Amino acid sequence: MQFILRLFEPGDVPAMVTLFYRSVHEVACVHYTPEQLMVWAPDGMTGQGWDVHFANHPTWLAFQEGQLAGFTDLEADGHLDMMFVSPDFQGQGVASLLYEAVEKQALEQNNKRIYVEASLTARGFFERKGFHVVEAQMVERNQVSLQNFRMEKRL
Repeated sequence: MQFILRLFEPGDVPAMVTLFYRSVHEVACVHYTPEQLMVWAPDGMTGQGWDVHFANHPTWLAFQEGQLAGFTDLEADGHLDMMFVSPDFQGQGVASLLYEAVEKQALEQNNKRIYVEASLTARGFFERKGFHVVEAQMVERNQVSLQNFRMEKRL
């Protein structure tokens, strides 16, 4: 399948929010409880502030025939803040394509590492890309704990 990558535009936020919500509730549901999913991606979320957040650093979106398949970003210090792939495109190479853009940008920025807080669902993907776990951690959201992993890859 052919995917097209392009940089973020402010009008992308509604589709990104929908993809994020679906990815959390339909993919991460294997590793997290319904209560955890709801604090991570609550019903009615709007992505308020996402337009400013994603406009301030490189953010890539992958499309297939006009449909948003996934997105990711890279902050100036090498932090990969978000990477989500639509449930409709799981296992089709979208995350790998997005990650290639991230790593290329990190090298161009002379970052010495890329780091991420990976969910239980994403941990294996990042390990396959050469990341290692720095620390397992519990994150509190609205008095609900979610496990994730601080991971990094030296460049």
